Amino acid sequence: MSKFLGKASSPFWGRCFPAVDWIKNYTRQDFSADFFAGIITAILLIPQGIAYAMLAGLPPQQGLYASIFAPIVYALLGTSRILSVGPVSIAAIMVASALTTPEISALGNPVESAIILAAEGGIILLVMAVLRMGGLVNFISHPVLTGFTTGAALLIIASQLPHILGLAKPQCSFDWLCYQNYFSGVNPATLTVGLFSIILLLFFGLPLTRLLQGLKLSRSVSTAISKCGPLLVVILTTVSVSSLAYFSTRDITVVGQVPSGLPSFNLDFIDSEKWRLLLPYAAFIALIAYVESYAIARVVANLNHHRVDPNQELVALGSVNIVSAVSGGMSVAGGFSRTMVNYTAGARTQMAMLIASGIVAIALIFFTAGFSIIPKVTLATVILVAIFPLVKFKSIITTWRYDRGDGLAELVTVLGVLILGIEEGLALGIILTIASYLRKVSHPHIAVVGRIQGTEHYRNINRHQVETWENLLLLRIDENLTYANINYTEDFINAELTQQSSVKNLVLILTSVSYIDSTALESLEKLIPQLHDSGIQLHLAEVKGPVLDKLEQTEFLELLYPGKVFLRTDEAVIELNG
Repeated sequence: MSKFLGKASSPFWGRCFPAVDWIKNYTRQDFSADFFAGIITAILLIPQGIAYAMLAGLPPQQGLYASIFAPIVYALLGTSRILSVGPVSIAAIMVASALTTPEISALGNPVESAIILAAEGGIILLVMAVLRMGGLVNFISHPVLTGFTTGAALLIIASQLPHILGLAKPQCSFDWLCYQNYFSGVNPATLTVGLFSIILLLFFGLPLTRLLQGLKLSRSVSTAISKCGPLLVVILTTVSVSSLAYFSTRDITVVGQVPSGLPSFNLDFIDSEKWRLLLPYAAFIALIAYVESYAIARVVANLNHHRVDPNQELVALGSVNIVSAVSGGMSVAGGFSRTMVNYTAGARTQMAMLIASGIVAIALIFFTAGFSIIPKVTLATVILVAIFPLVKFKSIITTWRYDRGDGLAELVTVLGVLILGIEEGLALGIILTIASYLRKVSHPHIAVVGRIQGTEHYRNINRHQVETWENLLLLRIDENLTYANINYTEDFINAELTQQSSVKNLVLILTSVSYIDSTALESLEKLIPQLHDSGIQLHLAEVKGPVLDKLEQTEFLELLYPGKVFLRTDEAVIELNG
């Protein structure tokens, strides 16, 4: 097969620019697949770029600017070959939340504030990359992230309903009488356009997909047709509102003038006084952008058998946000819907996103006149239909049934986002998850075990029919021993020994213990003479190599004597019960 680039690159360039790995083996077949996927992704990217800018309370061009250069930079620096980077709903609502806070809105110029948020977020991500903090993604549990996206999605839906009803943003707070008067002003023409758009967008989802599957069309063709829904809705409603007499005279709000041409690069925002005030908001936006992007990148990496480097993703996402800021765009991240469209359309590399960004650039140069007459209600429906699948109430119930701590964290995160705010709700969820984790760690599972008769297997006496001995107590500790749980462990040991007064030998089975910290070690050292005074000898069994290496560096084994460290639990039983 012919190749555009065939020479191997140096390891240095491969590390700094992961794109080298796919460019050097790029084929014409790859380009054909990427070209088609790029067109389909651009069809979705253009209306989403405008809609998410509107969601953030920004001019439409700011979303489009963020859809041009950011994907280009990610294509060079990102390790995912399929991830579609650009404006996303969650980041947009977080930007809107920051811009509407009294101290930020009082400073005016929301466009500059949004640019600074993107720049600060990019700098934060690059600092995290320098500090090798790619693993930070693990500190936000899946239930908290799901709860956060559910709460944020509900806020987004609520923010778009006035656009669909043709109303201004309500100022009623908890005054229900005010809401009755508010809804009496619904614009019938705007509502008609909104309902038509929603129905058509929903039809282009599952119903059309099933219909196309029945026609036995190829997967890529089916994807191309079904994902044209947003663009078709925009075209149809724009033509209707601008040409049909009924709609054109009914005060349907449109996007308004969109400047034509590519964005210019400037650094005027650097001298702004807003950097310090916006820093906390930028940190949260950057964190969520990274977590969301990395999670999506891992999903598609598993589908096409590629590896995603978490630290390099920090570099890529940090760089794309800085470039987005310098080019007048908003905060960006990997978008799930666009990424899956890109994947199902047959994209093989980031060339698809380079093509998509090129199409957006062409649209900005030649077709902005058409953008200016797009009804805002149509863009609101595009957001609404795209965001609705993120509302996952069922997930809370499922998580609660499996683990009440995680279920509570997910529920509290949703309520926190809705009641307290986006950043506060997320922080509350993270704190609750960590607290739940610490509680679990501080109460480790400890099992009294016995031998299954006729075997060398030792199991929990509460779960199996096992053989036990009056003079011998076997305890299996299923957690690392640390300052957080050593007191609980000691209490458990003392409680069992109190119940079994005839015990002469206590064996701690450390199969699941990979680490004993200094506090736990000191407590175990103090436990040995206490047990000895009661006529009980402490022993260990099945100690892992790294743990034993640590113990050998201390005086613990000398204090343990004549207690022993047994390789297998069965050896301890044979010797101590013999």
